[in-house]
Amino acid sequence: MEPVSLQDFVCALDPASLPRVLRICSGVYFQGSIYEISGNECCLSTGDLIKVTQVCLQKVVCENPSTGQTIEISPTFRGHFSPLTGPQSYGSLEELLSAASHHPKKLPICFMSAHRIVTEGRVVPEDQPLTLEDVEIHHGVYRARCVLDTEAQLLILHLPLSQKGPFWEWKPGASRPLLQALQDPGLKNLLFTCPTLPWRSLILRPQYEVQAIMHMRRTIVKIPSTLEVDVEDVTASSQHIHFIQPLLLSDALARGGPFPLATEILEVPEGPPIFLSPWVRSLQKGQRLYIHGLASSPWRVLVSTKGRKVPRHFMVSGAYQGKLRRRPREFPTAYDLLGALQSGQPLRVVATKDYEGDGAEIPGFTSLAVGDRLEVLRSGQVHGAKGRDIDVLVCQRLSDQAKEEEEEEDDYEEIDEDEVLLPLYCSSSFVEEMNDGRRYSLEDLITQFSLPCEVKVVAKDSGHPADPLPPFPGLRLEEKITEPFLVISLDSNPAVCFEIPPRWLDLSVVEADGQPGPPAGPLPTATVEELTDAFYYSLRRLPTFENQPPPRPPKSQGLSGQKKQSRKEKAGQCSQVLELQEYPLLPKPKMKAPPQRVKDSSDTYSKVSTHKKGLRATKTNRKDPDDDEHDYEEVLEQFRNNL
Repeated sequence: MEPVSLQDFVCALDPASLPRVLRICSGVYFQGSIYEISGNECCLSTGDLIKVTQVCLQKVVCENPSTGQTIEISPTFRGHFSPLTGPQSYGSLEELLSAASHHPKKLPICFMSAHRIVTEGRVVPEDQPLTLEDVEIHHGVYRARCVLDTEAQLLILHLPLSQKGPFWEWKPGASRPLLQALQDPGLKNLLFTCPTLPWRSLILRPQYEVQAIMHMRRTIVKIPSTLEVDVEDVTASSQHIHFIQPLLLSDALARGGPFPLATEILEVPEGPPIFLSPWVRSLQKGQRLYIHGLASSPWRVLVSTKGRKVPRHFMVSGAYQGKLRRRPREFPTAYDLLGALQSGQPLRVVATKDYEGDGAEIPGFTSLAVGDRLEVLRSGQVHGAKGRDIDVLVCQRLSDQAKEEEEEEDDYEEIDEDEVLLPLYCSSSFVEEMNDGRRYSLEDLITQFSLPCEVKVVAKDSGHPADPLPPFPGLRLEEKITEPFLVISLDSNPAVCFEIPPRWLDLSVVEADGQPGPPAGPLPTATVEELTDAFYYSLRRLPTFENQPPPRPPKSQGLSGQKKQSRKEKAGQCSQVLELQEYPLLPKPKMKAPPQRVKDSSDTYSKVSTHKKGLRATKTNRKDPDDDEHDYEEVLEQFRNNL
């Protein structure tokens, strides 16, 4: 086959003969680089091979042959087109009649004029169909009686035989839809007429989109048929050529198989690693791997360790078979308590830090001491002393007597003591009060409790001998992630399987020869993967993490000032106590101290600590404000005696 333009090849192509292999004979370049315009390939090199798999009609350009004007119509255009056969031109009407006299049936003759005709006070526009019915003597001159068929009426015109053209004879054929008019090979390069278009004759110029496969191209290449490139059909001589088409793991997941699939890695995406697993980190170009199919569990849980200076992060599969036990949650502020409060689920906590608060700002506020038990009820607002609303957390103080009755009777009826209003910025730490010794599976925990949740692994996953979670004293289940994973194994070690998320690790592979045999049993797949810090924090930034609490509200400036003033007043009252406490920390004199003096100093510290504990207990349960001063006097007296 001789090289032809791509447009001519596509227009003459029979869709039933696809696929066809073409060689690019004269390439087209745009600044020496590959550019894509609206997803179409606009750069092809000389010598490239493309395998045409499909041709799609994009639009049709209708051109007026006399003026060159164009109109674009879509492939769904509903108008019908009639071909105009016999595109032979004649210089005058006399020549047109002379040529028609050779036919048995010479009249009537359908023709058009390439120029407008002015006669008998009328103007016949160009490309207007006329019908020559007969030749008559009109005013002593031979004239052609022509019929002009307009939308409004039929007009009879008498044109002299010497009327100059050029004139085009045409014979309208059967009307047909646009696609049939383009697909009929006998109507190539003919003029058409369409009643719904403004021109009496037109040329149809279709424009196609060629979909093809190229070597080492992952996606289907889309080439406009109007691209100025010459091609040659080499289908017959290229049967031995194999077009390597890369495949992404996401593509294999989207098409759903067939699995298992033998592949070879062409490219590993750049960027920091996502898993610390040695199998995942060792993936590189040229390795053969098997894709066994979709992972059994469609969801994962993001887990972080507790009790270490540098936490570690894991992604645990829903197929994890280890047993977990709930641990009490810790809340640094009242605002964190509000975020953990769930409708219909009681939340009881124990204060782990004293909090004096701002009684002058919040009416009815009572201080908190270490060991106070509270049940969180709801959020609310109170009208502060300075005339502004303050967001508070409404809690119920629980007595120790109620706790003892709970332990004895094993019920949850409380003896109410009083109601506590905590501002959301309350900095007293809290720990959840919990009496739950059950062992849960991961699925039961996710179903029954809201995240985040504190747990401890008490029995490792029997199917995962290298389970890294049991040694940690505590884990925080942070977020549930629903994401499909593919089960992968390496050809070098088919007994070890691991899971890869195509969304975050989309390997480029190519299908390889050979298929793995069916596994003898269930595939041993790791259900816990440790995450790198970079990947963990990128996950936390995803919009899917909608359950994260918003930032804590700032503390009120007025309240902060009151708290500072309160601290100053208390500091003034306790200045003597502080001086006595700091005294033993002064530098020792250079003379030798007797051993008994050192021993007494140690006893002194222990006694001071004991009295401080007694002071806190007295302060927590006091009912008379005068007792506070008496307590401090008692401590001062004890200090003097000890010193």
